[in-house]
Amino acid sequence: MLGHGDGYEAAESASFVGRTGELAALERALRKDRLITLTGPGGVGKTRLARRAAGRAGPAPAGTFPDGVHWADLSPLPDERLLVATVADALDLADHTARTPAAAVCQWIGARWLLLVLDCCEHLVTAVRDLVRELLDAAPHLVLLLTSRQPLGLPDERVLDVGPLPHAVDPSGPEEALALFTRRAAAAAPGQAPPWTEARLAAARSVCARLEGIPLALELAAAQLTDHTVEELAARLARRIGPLSAPAPVQPSRHGALRTAIGWSHEWCAPRERLLWLRLSVFGGAFDLAAARAVCSAAPLAGADVPALLDALVAKSVVRRGADGSYRMLDTIREYGAMWRDEAGEREALREAHAAYVTELVYAAEREWLGPTQRTGYRRVEAVHGDLCAALDHYLATAPERALDLASRAGFYWACCGHLHAARAYLERALAAARPEGVDPRVRVRALWALGVTLLLQGEQQEAHRIAVGCEALAAAIDGDSGPALDAAYLLGLSHLLAGRPLAARIVSDNALEAFPGTPFDSGPRIRCHLVRVFALTGTGLFTDARDEAELLRAGCVERGEHWTRAYADYQLALICLFEGRPAESAVHARAMLESKRELGDSFGTALGLDLLAAARAATGDGAGAARAYGTGQAYWQAVGHPQRGTPELASVREEFERTARGALGDQAYEEAFREGLRNGHALRTRPHPYGS
Repeated sequence: MLGHGDGYEAAESASFVGRTGELAALERALRKDRLITLTGPGGVGKTRLARRAAGRAGPAPAGTFPDGVHWADLSPLPDERLLVATVADALDLADHTARTPAAAVCQWIGARWLLLVLDCCEHLVTAVRDLVRELLDAAPHLVLLLTSRQPLGLPDERVLDVGPLPHAVDPSGPEEALALFTRRAAAAAPGQAPPWTEARLAAARSVCARLEGIPLALELAAAQLTDHTVEELAARLARRIGPLSAPAPVQPSRHGALRTAIGWSHEWCAPRERLLWLRLSVFGGAFDLAAARAVCSAAPLAGADVPALLDALVAKSVVRRGADGSYRMLDTIREYGAMWRDEAGEREALREAHAAYVTELVYAAEREWLGPTQRTGYRRVEAVHGDLCAALDHYLATAPERALDLASRAGFYWACCGHLHAARAYLERALAAARPEGVDPRVRVRALWALGVTLLLQGEQQEAHRIAVGCEALAAAIDGDSGPALDAAYLLGLSHLLAGRPLAARIVSDNALEAFPGTPFDSGPRIRCHLVRVFALTGTGLFTDARDEAELLRAGCVERGEHWTRAYADYQLALICLFEGRPAESAVHARAMLESKRELGDSFGTALGLDLLAAARAATGDGAGAARAYGTGQAYWQAVGHPQRGTPELASVREEFERTARGALGDQAYEEAFREGLRNGHALRTRPHPYGS
């Protein structure tokens, strides 16, 4: 349930043997061609070869691609709906516009020199073909590397077939398959395997030959050496496949050799291990132990059984463990488990259990939003993005009212994490699919609130305002619950603020807070409504009142370990200090805002904070620091797809202090510092880094 990250690369690197010729051919193609597809059967090593070549290509100064190498794993996607979103995530693009995701990706790549790897394309060939055409037309310096069991069939596509590792029965032939097999055997039983005598090597060569040198098949076979001798493996394969001297038609195809190895691993699993294998196939991507226990624990498996069974599947190379402690199955092995899952009649029950687990995770994040685990909640929701989409798809097909409830709770998190296109699409689909008479009005208000916030962040102010007005009317008809009314007031007030109507925003927030008395930290809707009031006070020039209330909110957030509200309280305090001629204090608050936004992974909020930090630096006479901060902020504004945004007063602040910094430095020095900041900004968005550069 966690993203496919670097944790799995070490294992793949350890499995990389030979391939000297293929690697050289691929590296030549990456220098000459713009579209390269590695083809071959499942398990043959396409992904490992692509990773090795991409790692050696690397970013500047040593590599071929100055703007970096980006990896999109398509194997978890059940269909093409999340294809472009997955590519955008690989590019770290958090688009906040209403344009199509494909248009956003094309514009962001633009004239950049980068390598984009699309891994495991075979189940999405048509959609990938269309996207690739669009990307190549729009981005003249983009190079695309694909792995797939079949090529796209495009005119300029360079197809490189990845074959099995060379193998031979006698020691005079090529030994790459044998080298991989013996390496993986040593890893399966470190320090316990007997020495490789000539007899054992002969048996190992027989295993490699019968498995056609397919790397994944060899790894699965090597994992069995914890319980069996290599001679036993060779004998069993001989009985299953037949003599090596048999005519070619009797020998298995490459697909058949891998399927034989997977089936063989399945047979040698204990019955409860097989059951966990088929149940784990419900996860499209990575998952953690908590997810496995929650989703796969049903009779006859208890939750306490799962850790040991999972360890056994890792030992057998059926499941891979990442360096971060997460797990995943390769798509070929997952497909085999899914076949048995469907045969066992567990498909729908597992999808329901999976959706229920994701739902509870989102519910828990919402319950804890005002506390010290807020940032953990954001990270969890971000980490299970693909699973959350799968859960929503399941509920849209089976229980649209539950889909609406889940989308309404996830929408605010998605807005912060940059998944605005997904948030809007699922909220609109769920609102259309759910029967009005079957939906709790509070759920509909929350869904409209989440959709309205999403539209505001996409710049769709008129439509968002229309939804806000309807949301307020619907909330007014709900008795005995302050949450819907406060949510509606927040949305309507935010709509007024972004349209330059701070007095109207203050009236809306004041009316709601007076109608439902309480303290700011009673609930998430209440504190958000208080935040609108602070923004409105600043916007109407009541700086003393705004500062007092912002400091009160900030202190409460610090006490509770809350980050989202604290960030915007610091934002307001930075702005007020700037207006009141205290730029050094403004910079302190801007840095605090940036730290909170870093904790939450909010690119939009980071862009706002960097603009304020730049203005504060310019006001203190640090023109170079201001130019660098403006450049760094520009990298974030590019990532969200907007020019500088925010409440209207921020535009005049940026204009004034950008002019101040440029005047202090001169045009040439300003542009040089700005470009330095822009480069730093691109680096910041891919690794932790202090904002003081």
